[in-house]
Amino acid sequence: MDIRLSQCFIAVDDHDRAIAFYRDVLGLEVRDDVGFEGMRWVTVGAPSQPDVNIVLEPPLADPNASPADRQAMAELMAKGLLRGVIFTTDDCDATFERVSAAGGDVLQEPMDQPYGVRDCAFRDPSGNLLRFTQPLAK
Repeated sequence: MDIRLSQCFIAVDDHDRAIAFYRDVLGLEVRDDVGFEGMRWVTVGAPSQPDVNIVLEPPLADPNASPADRQAMAELMAKGLLRGVIFTTDDCDATFERVSAAGGDVLQEPMDQPYGVRDCAFRDPSGNLLRFTQPLAK
């Protein structure tokens, strides 16, 4: 049995701002940007991984969610408490410089970790945690 990742989801509060960040700052390609029944389906992904998509979605995309649940999710996102993603890069320091020069919200400058990677961390425009890791040479 072969199981592979196809899509993961990141909550965003402004699709246009998120697209500008993921496309223009991180260099991901926009694969889909489709409106449907008042919703917007946007996917981005790395050109080197054509079969893996990141879906940029509202904090609570369930049309049956209550207003209270929508408010709770928006508050969690505003605090940066929703999960983000970890990207692999071949040059953590260059990635850090690129994202920080574009105004990225720096959480951690590049540093070597005891578990074998050099990494840095940012928040995207919606407050999601993004880590960029580079395997350390053995």
